[in-house]
Amino acid sequence: MRHADEEEAERIKLIRRYVTPDRRYLKLGGSLLGMTERERAKFLRKLGQAAAEITPRELGILLEGGWRERKAAAWLIAVAGSADFRERLGELLLASEGPYAGQAYCVALATFGTPADADLLAAYLDRYLPRPDLYYDQAPALGALLLVDTKLDADHADRFLTRGGPWQQWIDGPPSKDRDAPDSYREFIGQLCVFAEESARHCAARN
Repeated sequence: MRHADEEEAERIKLIRRYVTPDRRYLKLGGSLLGMTERERAKFLRKLGQAAAEITPRELGILLEGGWRERKAAAWLIAVAGSADFRERLGELLLASEGPYAGQAYCVALATFGTPADADLLAAYLDRYLPRPDLYYDQAPALGALLLVDTKLDADHADRFLTRGGPWQQWIDGPPSKDRDAPDSYREFIGQLCVFAEESARHCAARN
């Protein structure tokens, strides 16, 4: 019992240090676009400092938590460039066990930007585009895959975007969905990756 109590105490300590300061978990994602340049610079500096301080073990603990912990951990992984977590993030993305964190996994995989990351994003789309009833993280996953393709000069996303293909079938299926162009999702994820890269400079400065 004492061991379990100690683990819970450590988990709470990590949440207070890395997840909830300044409501960090709520601001990671599209909210960054709405900040002033000064606000964003301050936020990204603190995020980079946190990414430099957190250990792989601590990241693993956060990834076992709820969506808030997982979302924050994924961003810290992206900022630190901790590609050792690639497979774990891919597993969490594919499992889609809860809301709100999937976009963060996509951002992290897009920042790594390798063929292995493209494979994980494609596996997600293979599973969830045939399910138009599930409005999960199909859009950010496609945006991330398109971004990785741009980096690699590759075409992993092409098979999803054929006329009448998986993406179109998902968009057309009920319930109604946003009909933004796929490139808009690539640009959105790309902007979040730029923020992660900006934060990474503060992370590198601490190491």
